Amino acid sequence: MNKKGVSAASLLLTAMMVATVTGCGSVKSASNSPNSHSTVVIALPPQVSPNWFFPVISSADYGDANFEMNVMMYVPLVHISRTDGINYQRSLASSITANKTGTVYTVHLNPKYHWSNGKPVTARDVVFTWNILKATSTGASNLPWGYGGAGSGGIPARWANVVAQGSHTVVVTLNTPSNPEWFIHNGLGQIVPVPASVWDKHPHNMVQELQFIKSVADSPSASPYKIVDGPYHFSQMAANNFWSFVPNPRYAGHRSQIQKVIFQYETSPGAEFLGLKTGTIDVGYLPASMWKNHAQLTKDVMTTPYYFGFTYLEPDYNTKAPGGLGPTFRHLYVRQAMEMGINQPAIIQSLFHGYGVNETNPIPQKPQTIFYDPKLANPLYPYNPAAGKRLLEQHGWHLTNGVMTKNGVSLKFTLLYISGSNTVANLVQLIKNDWAQEGIQVTLQPGPFDQVLSTAQQTDPTKWAMAFWGTSSWTYEPDYYPTGGSFYLTGAGANQGGYSNPQMNTLIKNSYAPGSPSQTLKALDAYQAYAAQQLPVIWLPYTPVFDEHAINVHGTVKTFNPITTFVYPNLWTISP
Repeated sequence: MNKKGVSAASLLLTAMMVATVTGCGSVKSASNSPNSHSTVVIALPPQVSPNWFFPVISSADYGDANFEMNVMMYVPLVHISRTDGINYQRSLASSITANKTGTVYTVHLNPKYHWSNGKPVTARDVVFTWNILKATSTGASNLPWGYGGAGSGGIPARWANVVAQGSHTVVVTLNTPSNPEWFIHNGLGQIVPVPASVWDKHPHNMVQELQFIKSVADSPSASPYKIVDGPYHFSQMAANNFWSFVPNPRYAGHRSQIQKVIFQYETSPGAEFLGLKTGTIDVGYLPASMWKNHAQLTKDVMTTPYYFGFTYLEPDYNTKAPGGLGPTFRHLYVRQAMEMGINQPAIIQSLFHGYGVNETNPIPQKPQTIFYDPKLANPLYPYNPAAGKRLLEQHGWHLTNGVMTKNGVSLKFTLLYISGSNTVANLVQLIKNDWAQEGIQVTLQPGPFDQVLSTAQQTDPTKWAMAFWGTSSWTYEPDYYPTGGSFYLTGAGANQGGYSNPQMNTLIKNSYAPGSPSQTLKALDAYQAYAAQQLPVIWLPYTPVFDEHAINVHGTVKTFNPITTFVYPNLWTISP
């Protein structure tokens, strides 16, 4: 969430977002000079700012901007490659072996990695970080915050034990036979170790430990953040302005030739476009609403990558949702009617200039991966508002003052959506107009990403009925093996809407089971087909992002990872 939350959702990050942003003049105050050979300025999405720098992220702060800050400072246990494999050359783990049943995983750490204070990264650091993950994923009421990835990778229920064997070996034991590819991607892939020597302040009191972490989560200048093993140190920040990083000279990987990386807060499409045009923003994106002005960006290059994710509207299924709509959204025919009111081809043509594909399920056609099932290319519920209206009427709904009503419940609700993008605003307006043809009345309520995410939480379902996290609403972190465990499994950390379906739970868990490659892919296809039919969310068309980078910034395209959506400035260079 992204999204996401949720991806944050989602949604979400840096130079790769379709959303619109602003260069509000403050870039110049953060940078030594436009297009400095030692500084690169990256535009953040509109009204989005990083607010959680510890690499175990709370549910309320589950967004890609935070994930990106983490990857700047810390090396993950496993690095997910651009093709959704594991790149052990860039992982803390040098190798991972599993037993025949997929219940015991032996992780060997690469001894080349050291913290910036010179101490080695050890098994103790991995176990400590796991203990934080475990505690925040239990849902216990006495814990001060929860982790957004709960449910993904079998966390915490499937994990029986995590122990250090010596200084550079960790053994993880599961209580259930598991698909190793799934577990390494989605389970071990969530561990981004921090130095236990500086973070483990309360070794015998996890509640106090989590309270401490939360107290400094949005304070990257706090002393524990000074010890990192990733490519960059945090340097400085000005709230709602910029966040800057400088190279870590002890980083064991490819060290940055760029001496300062600035993530710039943005507020409007016009100002962000002006930043690209004048050179005060080096890496950003073309707002879809300013497509006709692209020729003015004579010193930039545009690319159109697709993230590994999908775009959707999320209903609130909880009983306490406003107006009795939670139980109403649980009826499949209601969701079918709503999907019939989504004009995906028109959205692609009118708002995204022909770029995009129809979305029918949670595994996208693009970028191409082995996980997509081409048999699901044709939508089960194509645009047909007249048919959607008839479907509601067949189930006893009737128009009252222009709104479909049944047993005192009206299909009338507020749609929360991420503000700051003209394209997103036009998209939700188009949906509102089309749904009105079916007797579904929507009030549009924009808000900053952080505000929408904090509102649309299961902890207080009375405050919202439906939410839209923006284009690329969800990208597959942490579900890099795309099983849906983070968002469609009952009680999952990113399942803000409270969706619950026993058959969906079974199919997702079946995809966790060990087997031959054909067997595991068949299990994933079964989940995918059921999600296409059941509509746990309302699918919207999936579109690329319109990335822009200055012609003298090199490496942004070939090093961008569409699976994680992360950028790696330490692999970039700047020419005169």
